[in-house]
This record gives sequence, structure tokens and C-alpha cells, in this order.
Amino acid sequence: MGIFTKTKGLIDQFSGTLRKAKQPKRNRPFDEMQQYMTVGEYRVGKAQGTPNGAEFDLVVYKDDDGVLHQALRSIDAKDLAPEYVRTYDERLGRFRAFTNKETGRRYIVEQQLEDFVAFAKKHIRQGEDSVNIGILTDTHYKDSDSIDFYGYNGLTHVKEFNYLEDLDILDLKAHLGDWMDGSDPGMLGEQELISLRKAFRSNKTNFAIIKGNHDENDKFDEHHDLKASFPEREFENIMWPTMYFQKGIHYISRQHGVAYFDKDNVRFITINTSDIPYELDKNGKKKYDTKISLAIREDQMQEIIEILEKSSGKQIVFMSHANPINRHGSNALKYNGRSLHELLVAFNQREKGYLDSHDVPAEFSLSNSFDFTNIKDAKVIAYFCGHRHNEDQYRINGIQYVLFNCSALMGPNHALTTQYNKRWKRKIDHPNEAAGYVVNIDPKRHIMQAFGYGASSRRRIYRI
Repeated sequence: MGIFTKTKGLIDQFSGTLRKAKQPKRNRPFDEMQQYMTVGEYRVGKAQGTPNGAEFDLVVYKDDDGVLHQALRSIDAKDLAPEYVRTYDERLGRFRAFTNKETGRRYIVEQQLEDFVAFAKKHIRQGEDSVNIGILTDTHYKDSDSIDFYGYNGLTHVKEFNYLEDLDILDLKAHLGDWMDGSDPGMLGEQELISLRKAFRSNKTNFAIIKGNHDENDKFDEHHDLKASFPEREFENIMWPTMYFQKGIHYISRQHGVAYFDKDNVRFITINTSDIPYELDKNGKKKYDTKISLAIREDQMQEIIEILEKSSGKQIVFMSHANPINRHGSNALKYNGRSLHELLVAFNQREKGYLDSHDVPAEFSLSNSFDFTNIKDAKVIAYFCGHRHNEDQYRINGIQYVLFNCSALMGPNHALTTQYNKRWKRKIDHPNEAAGYVVNIDPKRHIMQAFGYGASSRRRIYRI
């Protein structure tokens, strides 16, 4: 038995030496603990880049399939359970980043977010009417262990974004849609939404849940030419009750995804740009593909009007997944995007009138009246959206339209990767893997600042 144990140890040492030799040659390893590839137990600390520079016991071991793992256990631990774990990935030729077993977050990302928040706070005025909202969008979570595109990393990005709450910078947080990629079978897609909802909800910070064009799972239907994989209102029934249950969120009804949140004199209003009727043909297939049929319908428009008609004294920010108009002022939705913009302009100009759509299917016709003549000291100042997997900004009729980049990992070698993200050359476990934002709205100084981490601009400033 002793001979066998000794022999096995020599094999592990030889195996570790071979793995080291196979690692890509570079000036500096991904982290200092990459070198520990021989099965055993080691004492590591600040010199090896441990969490907060603390001392840990590093345990290197193999699982039943011969895959190499590392685990960090506090030297003061009362049991053998590790705090951080990671696995060697043959595709990368290195260990992945350490993940906290309790939170699901990587400590290198926590350090990145701590630096990000420290930078943002230097430029944010404290006090009344200085409001911070965290923005995450297009996580595209799917059932794939991808190292350079959509996959499990989508859920990880949500969990890590939530660390901003612990850093006490958020008054509100919002996910602007495309929570999942919508390319997995229906039952799996439902479980993905439940996992995302569980990860995003909070008892500390009010949160907005916005529907994206991929969240109806129509991508799976398109690829497989099958019946609708989601029943009617599946996303709505899974995701929205959690949002509407919050005390800090207000609404007219719980039907359309319209909600509003007030902090001081700033009001945030959510909109659903995937407001599509659920109609099936005789074969059980959808008449409208939600993925490409972006729209806002009459009932939702009426709720927006009712909220605006009682918004005196508010500086208003709208949020949705897709932008209603493009930088040329043209309709960016399939139906009624331009009509929404005209409604917001009418609000800012204190007008009275009605919306009347033309040349659209009956399901998308509008017949809404509005009266903003009694509104005082209020203005729609900005509109936030994702969807385009890009950063952009344009000001039309005094309203700042701000587009945010996708959190989802988009490696440079994929057809769907936008040019904006190709320039970032995003890589897993690197600082540019994800993307997220904190936006400060400061009506007293008439400015809005968007601070970004990961594959995003560090700071953008807008006049409001």
C-alpha cells in the first residue's frame, strides 16, 4: 500500500510538471497560484494574490475524472470546507478564476468593482437629488459552458453585479432585458429565468425587471421550427410578481411591465418594448416572433400616459430594452416607437392631444388621449436601453437617449459579436469579460454621469 501511495504521488508530480510545460509562455501568469499544479497542500498569502492578501491553505487535488482543482481554505477554518474553488480548463491552458462557494462571485471581480465604485464616488455629489442607478443588460444566460461567448457566465455576471449593493452606491438597480439567450428548450429556459430572478432580487435595493426580445424563448422556436416553447405570459408570470411585490415600486396595473420608482425628485419609469400579442396558428406556432417584432401597444401606452399625468415636480428617466427611435429620429421598433417619443416630447412641451397610429396591424393600433397642460416643473430628461450590444448616445428634442453595452461575453471570433465588442477583445476571467454601469442623475448640477466597468466606457457625462 505504501509503495502504491508513493508511486501515485510521483505520477501526480510528473503530471503537474507536464501541465506547467503546456501552459502558454508569457511574461506573467494569469495569477501566481497557477503554478501549483501538483496534488498537495500549500500555504499561500499576499504574495500569491489571495483574497484581501489573507493567508490560506491551498489544496490541489484531482476529481474522479482526473480533472485538476484548487481550493482555498482559511487557516482559521474549523472544518475542511473551502471558501474558494476553481478548476483547470484545458481549453484555456490554466485554472479558471477562483469563485466564492457561498456567493458565486469571483474575488478578482469583487476587487475590480471595489476600484470601480471608489472611482465613481469621487465624481458623484452626495445629497438630495443625486441619484444612482445600477444598470445591467443583455446577460444572455444559456446552458453552455462557453469560455468566449454566451453561456453560464450570464448568471455569474448577475451575481457579481449585485456586489455593488454591498458597496453602498445604489438607490435602484435595473436589468434592461435579454436575461437569457432564449435558445434552450422551454423547460430549461424557464429554470434559467427562475435562477436569474433569484440572483437579481434584493431586500436591500429596489430593482426593476424589464423584458427583452430574447426572453420569450423564440430563438429556440426559430431554430427548431416547433410549436411555441413558452406558454402565454411565461416570462411575465415568472419575473414580474417579484418586481411588483416591492414596497418602493409603484404601478397602475401589473399586466404590462410598466412601473415607476421615485428617489427625491427623480422618477424612473420602466417600459416593455416586447409588448407582442400571443397568437398561435393551427400548428401551435406563433404568429409574431417576439425576437424581431419589437412594439408597444395601446394598453401599455395608456399606463405610461396616466403616470406622466401625475408627474409634476419630477425629472423623469425612461428605461426599456430596445430604443424606441434611432439617432435619426426614425422608428427603431417595428410598431409605435416613434409614437412613444412624440408622447414624451408632448409631455415636455405641456401639450394636449391624442395618439393615432397609421398603417399598422389592428393589434398595434393606438387611440390614446393625453393632457399634460397642468404639469408643472417636470421633464423627461433621459431614456436608457440596451439591446444593441453597443454604447451609443444621441439627444433628440432635449431627451438624452443612452444605450448600454451587453454584459454577455462576446468573444471577437463570433458572427454575432458587434464591432464595438470586437474592439474590446473580450476574454473570460479578464476585466473586460462583463459590462455593467452605475448612472448618477444630478438635476441640481444639470448633469448625468454614466460610469462603466468591464467592456464599457469608464465615464460618460451628459447635460440634462
